[in-house]
Amino acid sequence: MGFPYIDSLKGIVNHSFQDKEPWQIISITATTVLGTVWIWNFTFCQDKTIVERGKKQFFKLARYIPSIKERINKELSDVNETFEKDAKRKLMNVPFIIKLPKNGLSPDQVLLKVKKCVQMGDYKWEKGKVSGTVYKNDADLICLMADVYKIASYTNPLHPDVFPGVCKMEAEVIRISCNLFSGNEKSCGTMTTGGTESNILACKAYRDYAREVKGIKKPEMVVPVTAHSSFDKAAQYLNIKVRTVPVNPHSYTVSIKAMEKAINKNTIMLVGSAPNFPYGTMDNIEALSELGLKYNIPVHVDACLGGFLICFMSDIGFDIPLFDFRLPGVTSISADTHKYGYAPKGSSVILYREKKYRHHQYTITTDWPGGIYGSPTINGSRSGGIIASCWATLIYFGYEGYMEATKKIIQTMKYIEKELREIDGIFIFGEPVTSVIAIGSNDFHIYRLSEALNAKGWNLNPLQFPSGIHICITHIHTEPGVANQFLYDVRNEVKNLLKNPDLPVKGKLAMYGTSQSIPDRSIVGDFARSFLDSIYYTGDNEEVNDKQSTEK
Repeated sequence: MGFPYIDSLKGIVNHSFQDKEPWQIISITATTVLGTVWIWNFTFCQDKTIVERGKKQFFKLARYIPSIKERINKELSDVNETFEKDAKRKLMNVPFIIKLPKNGLSPDQVLLKVKKCVQMGDYKWEKGKVSGTVYKNDADLICLMADVYKIASYTNPLHPDVFPGVCKMEAEVIRISCNLFSGNEKSCGTMTTGGTESNILACKAYRDYAREVKGIKKPEMVVPVTAHSSFDKAAQYLNIKVRTVPVNPHSYTVSIKAMEKAINKNTIMLVGSAPNFPYGTMDNIEALSELGLKYNIPVHVDACLGGFLICFMSDIGFDIPLFDFRLPGVTSISADTHKYGYAPKGSSVILYREKKYRHHQYTITTDWPGGIYGSPTINGSRSGGIIASCWATLIYFGYEGYMEATKKIIQTMKYIEKELREIDGIFIFGEPVTSVIAIGSNDFHIYRLSEALNAKGWNLNPLQFPSGIHICITHIHTEPGVANQFLYDVRNEVKNLLKNPDLPVKGKLAMYGTSQSIPDRSIVGDFARSFLDSIYYTGDNEEVNDKQSTEK
């Protein structure tokens, strides 16, 4: 029995091509096939939704229109000039060294130049004027770190047969951390260079685990919109699709309902923050753990920012929801020892519930002429000095030392939060859990408050979507007078702003605010590239040569 629809279709095709030359038939067929494949790939085989990709394509094509192209190029040129001028201002009258000196400098000369470089800048972090950045200012600790690093500066755990003691210290840092986050004898991990590497390695481990165990070839991770941007970086590096989930409008914690809805057959991991960077609020990790168990998907807890606070808070008497390995669905935790662990910059830990996940974090090469090569983290060679310094910091503080520091920080955060909530004209985003307090306003543009505080020497973090600013409380803010000075300045500046609430934002923050309304996000990306370029500014060649000639 035949199929009438197929017969009819064949008749239509044959009729359409009956007057065509063979080369025309081949051309039409090839064009149709290629066009169909392109449409299929554009519609179904991309990381972004079809609406997002349609907008991106539209803006890309719009850039070819001469008037639009000219305007965009002018704006980018102006932005680039602004960043370069700012770099020049910060480094005014400072000579650049762009070639090796003919003769090396003496140790005293080198140290003097290093001190000058370190002391540059407009903000006094040691007086508590900066959000986050430096988490403790302890002269004894600084001296200890210098001595420890001096001893271990040339060691490298890549050579465990040469430096077994450095490997011992790293293993002990991991075991101490596992115990702090309620791990058992099966829990494990590695040290990394920071929270970004810790999160990237978790993504790498789960991507490879899902590929080997579940056969997932198009991996996806489900993350809150407030999750750290390191997960987006991991997605770009590792070719993982990101499914971003909204937060609840009042609590600014991830919507569990939306998280569950985003799960599909390609989901390799769920991510929760404890707390998140923008608002300092903590996702419902217990609910995420249940989702992980329900769908057999690993759950990663990003505790990089506040991990070495929350693991001490319950013992001090602060109410903190479960977030660690006590929850059966939590399979990994990242936490930065170089934040509230007070170790020097360049150290973090990534912890796993069991070794099967860590095994997929490793990179192993078995057929290299140089031998069998195994690397636990992204770096091959690693600084034994940083590992030793981190280990030394942990045992220098001890449990009681961390408890005392945590108590001071949380009490200071809660005091500042309480006082800020009583100031008319501003509001607090959600309920801060550890150290971050995010501030917004319905009466004036909140960036104007940031501008005003900037003028008084305060450096806060700007937030977007919606606009806000936040301060990250460190141990430095617990010093006498710092919190009250911040509150005093906020009260006065808010009072002044409310006198003329409709005035626009000025300066660099005006550009930052405007960027939120630009629909073509690739232009905003170009702004960011210009800013990053400005960091590497080493003066104009003539300017550098003149300064070097003067020095001689």
